[in-house]
Amino acid sequence: MKNSIKVERAKKNITQANLAILAKVSRQTINAMELGKYVPSTVLALRLAQIFDVEISQIFTLEDSDWV
Repeated sequence: MKNSIKVERAKKNITQANLAILAKVSRQTINAMELGKYVPSTVLALRLAQIFDVEISQIFTLEDSDWV
């Protein structure tokens, strides 16, 4: 799954650390998501969408390999 967390953070001028506080996770979790090494829970994905004030589909998109 791809994500645009880094882009959304840049739009809002939010650091990984600040986003982690808002989302109630560690900065390492935000970093791992941005690197594509961690897929968030539904709850965390919903939190991020709310923080960025966008639909979840604007942040997360499935890749072909996610269907295999």
